[in-house]
Amino acid sequence: MTPIQMLLIVCPLIFLASFVDSIAGGGGLISIPAYLLTGIPPHMAFGSNKLSAASGTAFAAFRFYQHRKIDLRGAILSALFALAGAVLGTKINLMIDASVIKRVILFVIPLIAVFVLLNGKQDRQRPKLGGHALDLVCILAGFGIGLYDGLIGPGTGSFLIVIYTSVAGYDYVTASGNAKIVNLASNLASLTVFIISGQVIYWLALPAALCSILGGWTGSRLAISRGKKLIQAVLVLVMLGIIIKLAIDLSGGA
Repeated sequence: MTPIQMLLIVCPLIFLASFVDSIAGGGGLISIPAYLLTGIPPHMAFGSNKLSAASGTAFAAFRFYQHRKIDLRGAILSALFALAGAVLGTKINLMIDASVIKRVILFVIPLIAVFVLLNGKQDRQRPKLGGHALDLVCILAGFGIGLYDGLIGPGTGSFLIVIYTSVAGYDYVTASGNAKIVNLASNLASLTVFIISGQVIYWLALPAALCSILGGWTGSRLAISRGKKLIQAVLVLVMLGIIIKLAIDLSGGA
């Protein structure tokens, strides 16, 4: 596959991934397969994806912040502990054989999809926690999701939104905004490890990063203006699509 062909495959899918991720998370479920479709090694796909994903997430987070749709205390607490979790998860990722990573992705993502699908369809919102209880939830969510993000990655934003709304009691828009800060922190920590390990293809990841920025900026604008209903709808649609795709993969159709 030529470099031009690889860019034509990756860039549009990265735009779509960032657009979806800025609304409801789960962009990695599109972006990682996009890189893998080019035939590059899984570790290179993960490293390159972190560069483009971090770029789009940064611009989406800035847009949520501009519109005051982020609880800075909760987001920063989660982000700080996500850094430690992401570094640990990425180091584990680099020690695992590439074929093992592929099998893990294939079998773990359906569990993520079902969990997010069931929780994302709930209409009721629990009362928002306060004080130390809220701090503890944000800390545990940050570290746990950061660890997962460094190890596997796809679905972290969706998981965070579900935890923030179903446990912490944030509204959907604020939960999405907070998730962007945490994702950005874990992406940057993980990206640092991948760069040091030489696992980033810059000529592919940098153009993809521009597409990611455009997708993140566009999607976050819609999420802020449309709110809960759009975020829930995208969560459900994304997870349904993931389940269908992985069912085809498992049956040998891909």
